[in-house]
Amino acid sequence: MTFGRLFNPIAVGRAVFTPSRPDRVHDPAVKKAQVLRSVIGLAAMTWMLLSYGLAQDADAVVDDRFGQIRTTLIVLAVTFPVAVALFVAAARPPHRRLFLRRTAKPAGALLALTVTLAVPRLITGLGLVDEKTDWTASAGRVALLFALGAFLLWLAPFALYGIGQSLVHVFRTADLHETVPPLLAVLLVWEIALFDLFRGAYDGVPSGVRLLFVLGGPLSVTAVALWELRRLRTRHGITLRAALLR
Repeated sequence: MTFGRLFNPIAVGRAVFTPSRPDRVHDPAVKKAQVLRSVIGLAAMTWMLLSYGLAQDADAVVDDRFGQIRTTLIVLAVTFPVAVALFVAAARPPHRRLFLRRTAKPAGALLALTVTLAVPRLITGLGLVDEKTDWTASAGRVALLFALGAFLLWLAPFALYGIGQSLVHVFRTADLHETVPPLLAVLLVWEIALFDLFRGAYDGVPSGVRLLFVLGGPLSVTAVALWELRRLRTRHGITLRAALLR
């Protein structure tokens, strides 16, 4: 990436969050299904939040979405290394060493999004910005204000693009192997559903609708994942067993 492209948050986001392994199978039908699944899930959740009074306005919807994204990142931060370790351990040499090398980019994408979402809280938590700050007190503070503003303006589209790409590509785990994104997506979405179930998410929603939204997402993601795995096997000859040399 050239120095000039570093000023383009979308270009940087594409480099950080999009799978780039040269020999990766690219199937447009799979990509469309992944995008459609993400869009439908987001639209359905937004409709439920507004329809049942769980969110009072658009800002509340955004806050709820980012809250769930933070929860997803926490769950994924635990799930990702365990799932990848099991995948690598299950593979036979020489694939075991190959998959271990390939974990760097997916791990980097997860770390990048986690840090990006934590930056605003770190800025306020460290006391760099507060309501009592007199930005006109010195030229240095004025320069800091403009620098922080420019950085946050750059960070916002980078974070939004990263969230979208991470949902579609499951943190670019296709760089590890094509079968990993659908498998990890199924594991992650069921973990989130169980977490929502035990913490009493969506209180105030009729029980039938609540059950639909708690289970609807995991079931739809599982269906898409199974279809994706079947297409990889029938159209491209890619299977989990072959990847593991079993």
